[in-house]
Amino acid sequence: MSDSTTGAAALTIPPWIKKTLSTAITVIFTILGLLFVTFMIGRVMPVDPVLAVIGERATQAQYDATYIALGLDKPLLVQFGIYLGDVLQGDFGRSIRTGKQVSEDLARAFPATMELATLGTLIGVVIGVPLGVLAAVKRGSWIDQIARLVGLVGYSMPIFWLGLMGLLVFYGILGWVAGPGRVGIFYQGIVQPQTGLLLVDSLLQGQFAVFRDAFSHIILPASLLGYFSLAYISRMTRSFMLEQLSAEYVTTARVKGLSEWEVVWRHAFRNIRIQLITVIALAYANLLEGSVLTEIIFAWPGIGQYITTSLLANDMNSVLGGTVVIGVIFVALNIFSDLLYRFFDPRSK
Repeated sequence: MSDSTTGAAALTIPPWIKKTLSTAITVIFTILGLLFVTFMIGRVMPVDPVLAVIGERATQAQYDATYIALGLDKPLLVQFGIYLGDVLQGDFGRSIRTGKQVSEDLARAFPATMELATLGTLIGVVIGVPLGVLAAVKRGSWIDQIARLVGLVGYSMPIFWLGLMGLLVFYGILGWVAGPGRVGIFYQGIVQPQTGLLLVDSLLQGQFAVFRDAFSHIILPASLLGYFSLAYISRMTRSFMLEQLSAEYVTTARVKGLSEWEVVWRHAFRNIRIQLITVIALAYANLLEGSVLTEIIFAWPGIGQYITTSLLANDMNSVLGGTVVIGVIFVALNIFSDLLYRFFDPRSK
């Protein structure tokens, strides 16, 4: 073997390193693109950032000084470079509405959204996956028809309408759940934030009365989000299972005399777990970024309500900061699902 052949073999890069580098480059460019888009949105919005800081009664001299201090006199690419450097350090600027750093506001608001989206996703998975499997196994039956109807309604009904109807029926008429907000006024400030998740923190500190009140507040909006997650997850599960149940190996398993439970859960369902990982991760990401209307209806102090309130107040630092955070989390969840995909399916490495 020649020296050149030996050198080429030594320089061969393992496939997993190539895949990792490719993923890293894709993530970097995706986040850079997100930052550039949010930066440009802040520049094209019909809001004067200088007046938003100093107010409309400021003098021309104050306006000019603030204009220079904000770096708005510099070329656009230089401004983007400054913005990029600040964001990489976690500095999204100061909120005009709250007077605090945007990063502090987001750190306080995001756990509320995370808690709501997590519980909603759990509801969607616990109900949606078995419902989708059962609909596939009983294809064409009344169970299948109900499952498809549930999915259709979940895709069709406006979430704000369901939220208002839920408040009217379960809070206003039946009184089964608490009203808007994250916790009752009487219980505010009792639990000291540790994880930021009120249900978890109240249990860790033994405040069971606060836990019950917080659960009574969160169960209705979480169930609403869970229903929309359920509609998507059950539909995709049904589709995946129908494909597997028509495969030859399922017919072979039945011919061998395996029970229907073993055929469905030990063979067919095992082969769709990898696909479901991606579906569940996307459903979770969608709830994190798409719970704006739910948070507004239920006065939930999450990141969706924070961005909406800031937008109405022309507080662009807060709006852009929240947008960046949600975008980065969406990318991170996609990477996480991809890693799980490779872990459960060695063929994808």
